[in-house]
Amino acid sequence: MSNPLMQTARAAVPAPQADEQADHFVVRDGIRCAGAHLIIDLYDADRLDDIEEALRRAIEVSRATLLHIHLHPFEPNGGISGVAVLAESHISIHTWPENGYAALDVFMCGDADPDACIPVLREAFSPSKIAVSELLRGRAVHAS
Repeated sequence: MSNPLMQTARAAVPAPQADEQADHFVVRDGIRCAGAHLIIDLYDADRLDDIEEALRRAIEVSRATLLHIHLHPFEPNGGISGVAVLAESHISIHTWPENGYAALDVFMCGDADPDACIPVLREAFSPSKIAVSELLRGRAVHAS
C-alpha cells in the first residue's frame, strides 16, 4: 500500500474453520494468514503528546478488543512509547514530537479491521504524509 489516500479498504474475513475451535486466522486478498500487520509512519504530525484517545478510538473503529494500554512518556522532548494490547494482537506507537514523526505497528487477526485505524490516525494527528506497509503474518502456517 503505497498511498492510503488512494486505497480502498480491504476487510480481512475470518478463515473458514472445520471445527468449533477458531484459530482467528483470516483471508486477506485471497491469502490465508494469521493477520494483517500494518507498519505506519506519520510525517509532520501534530498533537503527538496526546495519543491515548486516538489509540482508544482506533481500537473502537477497528472492532478490536482492548486488554491493556501502557504509555511511557519521555522527557524533555515529550515523546511517548506505548502499546495497546488487544485480544486480536496489538497497536504500538513511538513518537518524536520534536520531529513531527510517529511510528506505529497495527497487527490484528480475527474480525478486527486494521485498515480502519488509518483515518482515525489522520484525523487525530493531521500528518502531511502517511506511509503504510503491510505484512500478512503467518502465511506459511497450514490449517490443521
